[in-house]
Amino acid sequence: MSTGDRLRVMQSFGAPRPTSNPYVHMLDAALAAEPGLEHLRFDRRTALFGRYDALHFHWPETLFGGATPLKRFIRRLFGTVLIARLRVTRVAIVRTLHNVELPDVDSRWERRLLQWVDRRADFHIRLNESTPVRAGVPSAVIPHGHYRDWFAAVERVPAVPRSLGFVGLVRRYKGVEPLIAGFRATRLAEWTLRISGNPSTRELADEIRGLAEADERISVDLRYLTEEDFARAVMSSVGVVLPYRFMHNSGTALAALSLGRPVLVPRNEVNAALADEVGPGWVSMFDGELTAADLERFAEAAATPPETGPDLEDRGWSLVGIRHRDAYARAVRARRGGA
Repeated sequence: MSTGDRLRVMQSFGAPRPTSNPYVHMLDAALAAEPGLEHLRFDRRTALFGRYDALHFHWPETLFGGATPLKRFIRRLFGTVLIARLRVTRVAIVRTLHNVELPDVDSRWERRLLQWVDRRADFHIRLNESTPVRAGVPSAVIPHGHYRDWFAAVERVPAVPRSLGFVGLVRRYKGVEPLIAGFRATRLAEWTLRISGNPSTRELADEIRGLAEADERISVDLRYLTEEDFARAVMSSVGVVLPYRFMHNSGTALAALSLGRPVLVPRNEVNAALADEVGPGWVSMFDGELTAADLERFAEAAATPPETGPDLEDRGWSLVGIRHRDAYARAVRARRGGA
């Protein structure tokens, strides 16, 4: 190891930008504060020629893709050289399994790079117990940290009485269309629903506006939300509905809970475990396609939230830093044959 028990670990992300995923910002700060680590943000020169004990991949496709053909070529060429370097060194490779499957990419070259990273991983970090364990690869569960500190500086706003909200990037798989259809069928005459977030396409935005216009109880705010706008949109609702067709790790659900708002989510192992973790009354679930009856039950429950906040103590970022340090140490030992 590098210096005593102190590990030099490079992340696959560089210095976080204002538009970076909050997870990256919070993990970056937690690792920088962890005394057992020398935290290195990604740098191409250091990645190829520098000294480090482990390389931690989060979303490896971000290293090998690009907005233009030239950028994609340069990044994939860099990725090929990086892999050649990693083949002949004892650098441990750690992967956080943010998603169950590898991303679907069009380029055969990029796909091979991603597959190599996937095969070569010495250690996996899973965000929950339901993420499948890969045979022969040691792993640890490190839950996604909460957002309480992240939103601490945002001025609190009261919830609008009898209001439900959907907040976050608007994608087809997130089920906003059936949410609107389900709400239109409810008997919640005095309730409102607000859809807040940036749609993935203009066609989806037009469709959502058309569906919402048919019911005066529904309003939309279809734009990119700053972190402050996101927090205010969550807090202005008595409950947040996330009717995703597929949900494995939801930062939005955790953000809503961190801001003290109950959530309605699809029933699965991950969400059932989250409900047990945070305590009664904070996570409601629905089965199959979201219905008007599901929304009516959630509205009734959200109107009287629990007296105590959700239990998120196991998701403190100091714990996240410690757990990552331990994972890196295990990965390095695995790569070096227990040395």
